Formats: sequence, structure tokens, C-alpha cells
Amino acid sequence: MTGQRRVILRVLSEATDHPDADQVFRRAAKIDPKISMATVYRTVHMLEQADIVDRHDFGGDRARYERHPEQHHDHLIDVRTGKVIEFTNPQIEELQQRVAQELGFHLVGHRLELYAVPLRDTAKHRVAPPKPAPASRHKRTR
Repeated sequence: MTGQRRVILRVLSEATDHPDADQVFRRAAKIDPKISMATVYRTVHMLEQADIVDRHDFGGDRARYERHPEQHHDHLIDVRTGKVIEFTNPQIEELQQRVAQELGFHLVGHRLELYAVPLRDTAKHRVAPPKPAPASRHKRTR
């Protein structure tokens, strides 16, 4: 692991949001101005392949990244602002297990992303449904 890769991993580990590659680059360049955008792309790809970083396609035109979480969580995405809220809900987890069993499967993982607008926005404006996120290219789900 090179010094520049360590910087990129540090940026992702310290992120409280889900930055895209441009945001990772800007944050990393503040620490090491010699880091290039190409290094960021290569490194996040390598970290993703090693299951250290998760790539998310929350709609929009850019993939976003987070350090592979220690605890499972799901995401709610505000389609107006792009803000991502992490949450866990035991009832949803139980329901997913039950659905898999009813269909004759043992659930080994999942990924849940909810796309929403704040309730205050739905009362003021007619809200069009968001465009669905592109099909996931993940090897596995949680």
C-alpha cells in the first residue's frame, strides 16, 4: 500500500458522507497535492475489489463510495439534495428474511436503497417519481 493509497483510504475512512471520486480527490489533494485523479480512480477500484470500500450508484451521474461498514445499514437518499441517510430497521431485516424463506431461499445478504423527498416538499409540490438507479454491478449484496 503506497502512501498515496493510504491517504485515499484515510479520506474514505474519515468521510461522514458518501463522497464521489471528485470529492475524494479534492480531500486527498489537500493532504498530498501530488495525488492525481487517475490514482484516486485506480485506488477506489482496488479498494472496492478488496471489499474495503463499497461503491454505490444512488442515481445521478456519479458513483459514491464508503468504507465497508462494520455494521450492516441501509440507505435513504433525498432525491432533491442527494443527501444520503444511513439507517437500520429490525422490522425490515426480519421482513426480508421472511420473504426469502417464503420463496424457498436462505437470505445471505441484501442492499436496500430508498429514494425519497422530505414530507414538507410533497405537500407544496407535485413530486415526480425519481429515475431508478442503474442496475447494480456488485458481486454480492448485504
